[in-house]
Amino acid sequence: QVQLVESGGGLVQAGGSLRLSCVGSGRTFSSYTIGWFRQAPGKEREFVAASTWSSSSTYYADSVKGRFTISRDNAKKTVYLQMNNLKPEDTAVYYCAATTAYYSTTSNSYDYWGQGTQVTVSS
Repeated sequence: QVQLVESGGGLVQAGGSLRLSCVGSGRTFSSYTIGWFRQAPGKEREFVAASTWSSSSTYYADSVKGRFTISRDNAKKTVYLQMNNLKPEDTAVYYCAATTAYYSTTSNSYDYWGQGTQVTVSS
């Protein structure tokens, strides 16, 4: 079992940057693919980025490609989401999640979720 805790959210102006962290617990953390999802008010949860367990592969939604970078440090059981050039449409609650699947953009494939961290981008 894996417990996940996100941090790093906040209020930032458009064009600014934030780095989110997802700290995991459990001895098998390094064997999970970790994904970031976000959910804006009135919208469905959407995939943002994912990093496979070995960090050998990373995946991004088209809407964040070139602006967001996912990375992980398995020794620290932490996955990061560096978000640059933020836009108002990036405003959402951001969640990290863990799956035993190699890669998935579907939230139903993820077994463990954090509580979320709010990101608000002002124009």
